[in-house]
Amino acid sequence: MQLPPADPETLFEELLQDLPPETGSMAREFKAFARARKIKTQEQLLRVVLLYCGVDKALREVAGILTALYEPITDQSVAERLRACGPWVKAVLRKMLPPPAVTALPQALRFVVIDATTVQAPGATGTDYRLHISLDLVALEFLEVSISDVHTGETLKNFTLGRGDVAITDRGYCHPAGMRAALNKGAQLMVRLNPFSVILCDPVGQPLELGAALKRQHADTIRTLEVVIYSASRADEVRGWVHAYRLSAEQANRARQQCRQRHKTGTPKAATLFLAGWVLVFTTLAPEVVSAQTIMALYRCRWQVELAIKRWKSVLAMDALRAKAQSPLAEVWLHGKLLYALLLERRMRRQLGDTWGHLDHERLATWWRVWGMLKEEIAPMITGALFWKEEAWEACLKVLAERPRRRKLQQLPSEAINVLYRWDESKQEGMPIAA
Repeated sequence: MQLPPADPETLFEELLQDLPPETGSMAREFKAFARARKIKTQEQLLRVVLLYCGVDKALREVAGILTALYEPITDQSVAERLRACGPWVKAVLRKMLPPPAVTALPQALRFVVIDATTVQAPGATGTDYRLHISLDLVALEFLEVSISDVHTGETLKNFTLGRGDVAITDRGYCHPAGMRAALNKGAQLMVRLNPFSVILCDPVGQPLELGAALKRQHADTIRTLEVVIYSASRADEVRGWVHAYRLSAEQANRARQQCRQRHKTGTPKAATLFLAGWVLVFTTLAPEVVSAQTIMALYRCRWQVELAIKRWKSVLAMDALRAKAQSPLAEVWLHGKLLYALLLERRMRRQLGDTWGHLDHERLATWWRVWGMLKEEIAPMITGALFWKEEAWEACLKVLAERPRRRKLQQLPSEAINVLYRWDESKQEGMPIAA
């Protein structure tokens, strides 16, 4: 029988094997770890980051755990150390996701699903940050993750793409400038078309009335149109094909109802309601290279990035920012949470096999429950709960205690305490309480 580790560091180091080997030296390089005081090593500092960002412990709880493991430390000291960790954690995160080389695959295509989601600070009424994600559609492996402020929109300019990559995105990325930038890098496109955000023309540059071109198309069929897309200023031009799949009457009615619900004021235009009955996908891949049916089937698989975002939010609480927006702690928490998510994913692939969740074969299960179980498995590695020192509890209570404040913690009134004790004494003597 395998014996348990003798100390918390051994158990914690087993979790850290999926980090880049230079993580510790980078802590000094980025001045996150300058000198050993209450926190003696870079590994202990990384434990602080994962306690705060990964398992979502409050600052005072982090201080209590460190006190139980090592020596007394205050939550103010923990916050001070965390504030210095932002550049370090961001750099380690980049090392976890090096851009894979695709130049060695001149004839192969790598399908890259791209999307973004928003993150709000506590009490916010709008968006504070935007999380940008790119995902390998076959391996379901994260290729890029980054955090930006709310002013950085959804555009293909945010991602590293190259020759052999096919970017698959929703209509939020249907902007000619971003699409042109991706094409200039050698990538191909598969984008849900938003016909109202671009100028649509035929191959010779004449305006194309999409509604009229699709009017006679039958339900459950696909029609392909060769088009040119321009920006409003005509500064950016993208050539390709639009594959238009007409929904069934039932599906079209449901889509139009959703369109009406999304429309904030008034009634949508007739052209908007008409085109809501189609799935329109623009691609730069010629039909003889990838057929229209395959394009539409691949685009449906784009839902995998939505599921990944939902998994991050549901299982890891990625959208529950624990710090004030635009603060150093917010930066550390956001990037530390991404680092924690990648550690969990790497551990899953190592334990279950790298091809376990690939989409190129029949799958028997999704990652939801696996992520939930692995989260429970690594939590004791981070908290070190098996090694908390019994004699440290008195110091822990001091660290966890409330700070002095005007409003005291609730306490029974003295009159009630007197009655309580009198009742207890009379119960022992078998006598009623005097009136």
